[in-house]
Amino acid sequence: MSDIPDTPFNVVYLGIGTVAVAVAVLKLRAWYRDPSPGLLVVALTITAPALAFVVASPVLYRLIDRAAHRGNLATLFVYLGITGFSAGAVALARIWTPPKDRPDEGIWDAATTVTWRQVRKRLAVFAALAAAMTVLFLTGGAHRPETPLTFDTTFATSGLIAAFLVLYQAGFGFALIDIGRVCLGHAARLPEGPLRRGIRLIALGAVVACGYVLCKLVAITTAAAGVTGTDWLSTALGPVFAALGAALITAGFASPASAAWTRRRRDYQALRPLWDVAYLADERLALEAPPSAWTERLAFRDLEWRTARRGLEIRDGQLTLRPWVDPAVVSAATEVADRAGLDEADRAALIVAASLR
Repeated sequence: MSDIPDTPFNVVYLGIGTVAVAVAVLKLRAWYRDPSPGLLVVALTITAPALAFVVASPVLYRLIDRAAHRGNLATLFVYLGITGFSAGAVALARIWTPPKDRPDEGIWDAATTVTWRQVRKRLAVFAALAAAMTVLFLTGGAHRPETPLTFDTTFATSGLIAAFLVLYQAGFGFALIDIGRVCLGHAARLPEGPLRRGIRLIALGAVVACGYVLCKLVAITTAAAGVTGTDWLSTALGPVFAALGAALITAGFASPASAAWTRRRRDYQALRPLWDVAYLADERLALEAPPSAWTERLAFRDLEWRTARRGLEIRDGQLTLRPWVDPAVVSAATEVADRAGLDEADRAALIVAASLR
């Protein structure tokens, strides 16, 4: 048994894993609503490491071992989960399309049959890697002692387990470098905004997580050679790089969706004053009565549909009230828009809102 306290690892791993699982659920929900191969790859790429972090927490690690009656079996699940992320990351690096190469606004819609052929080949390589890791682990005899935090350095002297560890780290390191390289190039071509910031966070997280791979490889190599005193690279510094990298990558995947959700919620609430005018003009225009102030504040789901419906009902109210629009109000609003130097869209919106009000 390791004398390293479990609590910090439980808190960090379960915390990061829980947040990542939540992000994965949102991505899967988005894919369900608007299916596309690329979005499904994103969702699965987040899901695999999210579950790996949860399983890596010592409390669940030990529970899995007890349930399976096999020590350290959870290590195999954790490393296969990270290998799943590596496979997804390499696939994303191929199907993400630079803006200049897109026929439209889709990020991956421009992926060709050649691209998908490359993706399938790389996924086949990682599938073979996962199979080899499983065989090496199960035949390596790393059952005792149970070491949720020091597995790598404890069993580095076992030839089969050392091969298992090196294969895992090689696949993970390759994926991190690949996705980091692609994300940096992709971000450089994007306009400033949430998507660009999110992709930069993914790239930064991949670079930071490379520190985990380096620490682990040094610790494994020195342990296999019989050198002592480097365990801290595997048990302390390596997990710091892993946790920080995972947090940055998760934030990178979540931030564009979070920004879009915030924008939709702001638009939904901003339309409330005009919607109230339309409702007062003719209550039959609305599907339901005005929501209370608290209901409005707590509106978190289906914001895109709610905003679109609210806009349509305002439009119906505008058509209903058109015979009573005061020309003087339209003229005044036009002058205000001209003095403010508004563009065509904002100018039209101001005039419509003022005349409706």
